[in-house]
Amino acid sequence: MTSPALPPGLRVFERGWLSSNNVLFLGDAPALVDSGYVTHSDQTLALVAHALPDGQPLARLVNTHLHSDHCGGNAALQARYDCRTWIPAAEADPVRDWDARRLSFEATGQRCARFAFDETLSPGDAMTLGEREWRVLGAPGHDPHALMLYNATDGILISGDALWERGFGVIFPELDGESGFAEQAAVLDLIEQLDVALVIPGHGKPFDDIGGALAAARGRLEYLQSDPVRNARNALKVLIVFRLMAETELACTTLKTTLDSARVWRNAAAMLAPPSGWPELLDALVAELAKAGALRYESATDRVYAV
Repeated sequence: MTSPALPPGLRVFERGWLSSNNVLFLGDAPALVDSGYVTHSDQTLALVAHALPDGQPLARLVNTHLHSDHCGGNAALQARYDCRTWIPAAEADPVRDWDARRLSFEATGQRCARFAFDETLSPGDAMTLGEREWRVLGAPGHDPHALMLYNATDGILISGDALWERGFGVIFPELDGESGFAEQAAVLDLIEQLDVALVIPGHGKPFDDIGGALAAARGRLEYLQSDPVRNARNALKVLIVFRLMAETELACTTLKTTLDSARVWRNAAAMLAPPSGWPELLDALVAELAKAGALRYESATDRVYAV
């Protein structure tokens, strides 16, 4: 099935799962929404440069939220284009101070090059991108400060990780003992109330079966909420695969070190086993991921490899 047609002047770079999708608006002030992971910065720069008319710089950079796969290319784009950058308002102080305790990168065992910002966005704001007006909508659940962008004229929703074609991002707040499931349900209800013809998600291709996506997301949410241990187990698997995609191959001892040191990994593991059982838990998760074809495990070297 082909993706729905996009309006003129709008480009979507579908990046897979290590880097988020990038949404490029052409026009008098070219703008990019989300910038991918730091190790893909060169590819992000190449994609943007190839799509921009000769000699035209990127003028604006907007982040739906500040997880590493959505903002990891910010620093490289700022260095290349000196573009003005918008981030969620609630993240202004942590970014200004580069507060590792409040930013998510160390907590998830991921990387992000330090970047700056010029402006902030809050739910209820509006901004012009690609000669269209976009409403800023709050999208807590996956991330408490996440935002979406909605253009009512064309019925386009840039959903970040709040809605994918077959789900949504890990509900991270629940791993820190905070509410996330209820917020995710409210975001899905909000999307249903909008007149949406096309969703551009943070991962996966753009889609127009909004009802089908909402039904799939609600089913997924009900499954996770009925037993929060499922969210923790899913989160650890996602974090393992993400780390492996970023590094290509890793010793299992490195994964165990990350489990001991990264807060989100520890919090998820604590919901599944006592600390004494974490090595066995990690071995079990690696075995499950290998069986599912999400990674390759080599017992002779006790290493895992991306597939």
